[in-house]
Amino acid sequence: MNSPELKAFIQENSSLFWYTPQDNKEDIGPEFLVETILNYGDLSAIRTLCKLMGTREVAEVFLNATGRKKLNYYPEIYNFFELIFIKNVQGDSFNKTS
Repeated sequence: MNSPELKAFIQENSSLFWYTPQDNKEDIGPEFLVETILNYGDLSAIRTLCKLMGTREVAEVFLNATGRKKLNYYPEIYNFFELIFIKNVQGDSFNKTS
């Protein structure tokens, strides 16, 4: 279940989730939320997402998505954020395969 702040954020960026029924938007999962905001959101939306979820959590969701068969990130978006998250989010418990 998403926090009230995340629900408000999703509603503010509702147009990015145009293909999701209105009554399901507030309860979308973190994988879909991160993917949509990184692919289609502006810089302000990306910053807000990182503030609400935490940069480490956004990075983990993003980097763990590479294990899925169907990767829906645009190649240039994936490359950019992979470089950013691997360089800037460090720690013993954080790695690309977790």
